Amino acid sequence: MAVHYICRHCKSNLGSIGSDVRVTEHQLGFDFLTPEERSDIIAYDLSGDVRVNVVCEYCSEALENNPELLLVSSPLQ
Repeated sequence: MAVHYICRHCKSNLGSIGSDVRVTEHQLGFDFLTPEERSDIIAYDLSGDVRVNVVCEYCSEALENNPELLLVSSPLQ
């Protein structure tokens, strides 16, 4: 199982943990998420890889400086 961290706004690949590295959900901190947070942040694909939707530094700064962008469905694409 590979884990891919993707920005939820600009879709940039922020990093990956290869399938050859064994990590648990506890090590990744997934066990601290509520069921709602898990369904919003984590997605599993057919090959068994995990996609974790986070916000990159660029998008975080842009949203902080322009909060009205949160009203748009795809603010930074």
